[in-house]
Amino acid sequence: MAFFNRKDIDSLDKIYKINLINSCSGFKSANLLGSISIEKITNVAVFSSVIHLGSNPPTLGFILRPTTVPRNTHKNIKDTGVFTINHIWESIIEDAHHTSAKYPDDVSEFDMTGLEEEYKGNFKAPFVKNAPVQMSMKFIEEIYVPSNDVMLIVAQIEELYVEDTLLKKDGLINLSEGNVATINGLDTYAIPKFKQQLSYQRPKKV
Repeated sequence: MAFFNRKDIDSLDKIYKINLINSCSGFKSANLLGSISIEKITNVAVFSSVIHLGSNPPTLGFILRPTTVPRNTHKNIKDTGVFTINHIWESIIEDAHHTSAKYPDDVSEFDMTGLEEEYKGNFKAPFVKNAPVQMSMKFIEEIYVPSNDVMLIVAQIEELYVEDTLLKKDGLINLSEGNVATINGLDTYAIPKFKQQLSYQRPKKV
C-alpha cells in the first residue's frame, strides 16, 4: 500500500498533489450551479463540493475558492440571492465539465455548450433542462474558513424537482436509476450503480 506522510505530501509535484488530495476523500457530488447576473447574463458551472447540511430547514452548502480572481457564480449569487443546483447525468458529462473553462463574465456557458437553460415559475435563476434533480436555492450566508482560505456558501432549498421514476415511496431519490454522475478527484467522472438499501440500525442486545 502506498504511504504518504505530511512531509511527503508537501513535497509532491503540484499537479500530482492536487490529484491525490482531491481524490482521497472519495466520490463527490457532480452538480451544475445555474445563476444569472443583474445584467441578465446567465452562468452555469460545475461543482463537486455540494454537501447536505440539514433537513429542517432543508439546507445545502458548497465550497468556493478565494474570490481574489473573478468568480461569476459567487458574484451572481451575492447580487441576486438565488441560484439553482442541477445533477449532472451521463449524457452531458463532457458539456458539464467544459463549464469549468474560464469565460469572460459577459459570456454564458450555456451558449458555449450543448446545455440548455430552463425556467420554472417565477424563479429568476436558470435550471439545466432535463436534469433529473433540480433545486432552486436561496442564499443564506457565507462562512470564511481561514485555515484553507475558502468559503462555505450556505443556502436553503426553496423548490425541489425530481424525476418521477427516481423518487421512491420512502422519499429516497435513487440517483443510480437516472444515471447521475459523480466526480472522482478533479476531472474523472463515474456513474454509480445501486447496490442495496439497508434499514435503520439499532444497537445489538448484549
